[in-house]
Amino acid sequence: MAAALIVFDMDGVLVDVSESYRETIVRTVEHFSGVAVTRAQIQDYKNQGGFNDDWKLSHHMIAEHGVAVEFQTVVDCFQGMFHGNGTDGLILRERWMARDGLFDRLGARFDFAIFTGRMRWEAEVTLHRFAPELRFDPIIGVDDVTAPKPAPEGLLKIAASAGGRKIWYVGDTVDDARSARAAAVPFIGIASPDNARRAEVASLFQAEKAVAVLDDINQLESVLV
Repeated sequence: MAAALIVFDMDGVLVDVSESYRETIVRTVEHFSGVAVTRAQIQDYKNQGGFNDDWKLSHHMIAEHGVAVEFQTVVDCFQGMFHGNGTDGLILRERWMARDGLFDRLGARFDFAIFTGRMRWEAEVTLHRFAPELRFDPIIGVDDVTAPKPAPEGLLKIAASAGGRKIWYVGDTVDDARSARAAAVPFIGIASPDNARRAEVASLFQAEKAVAVLDDINQLESVLV
């Protein structure tokens, strides 16, 4: 029998992005608006749903502070801060979340895939940096779908290629949870204790019928049976 499949979101699940993507949002909004937004405010927007795309969220927050700027201008600024010159980008602040041995143990029972709001090449850069030995197949990025999360398109693509195998989706936002529910894929929510809105995040996951809410992926083995 073919192994069951764990599909991972990336940001906040496989990698801690509090000092990369979230910090890039803070800096981008401040660059254009002069306002220093907080991580809790960013999470409030994430909890509303519809803001899985950090470019879209940055542009929205800038506009809410009364500044009109072209979307592509925001994207270019964001990407410049995130990637830098290859040696100084905020992407280098990311931290791999899995403890040693986790994927070795999971790999004995499961196959792995990724459905992320990143562009696929950006996901591959981070995977090559932290876990070049791991196989994630397929990797579906935001550039591989016509409708981003919370639309289920990416999960439905993965399910269509999975040959009827059991699938779980592991994510950290309500858009991840809604994508899983729309695709009829069991959802496991990650609600970090470091998140200023953890209780709200966990409540949102429960409302979306998550099968479990965990602190991080190192607790996955306790719920995957």
